[in-house]
Amino acid sequence: MQVLAVPKKYRDRIYIVKDIILTLAEYGQLNQTELFSFCGLNISKHKQILDNLEKNEMILRIENTEGKRKITIFKVTNKGMNFCHEMLEPYEKLFPRGGINSSS
Repeated sequence: MQVLAVPKKYRDRIYIVKDIILTLAEYGQLNQTELFSFCGLNISKHKQILDNLEKNEMILRIENTEGKRKITIFKVTNKGMNFCHEMLEPYEKLFPRGGINSSS
């Protein structure tokens, strides 16, 4: 009997952005590891999305040093929340995740 790996579902970049913003809104602030874990993202693969969100002032990156460790905390900005409500939510209504025939 052969066991096949279940393929991971592809998620459009716009939905990744929405997930990041809403996750930060829900929790208030998260460190990078928590954020990527809660959103189901890969740090090396998706770090550029965080960088772009910060550059566009959608999220705020705060770096704290605890001893020799540097901890990066992320928070959503008002601009990020407005973008989510005004742009991303209407987009998702027009183009639901997974398309019309999706069961999720």
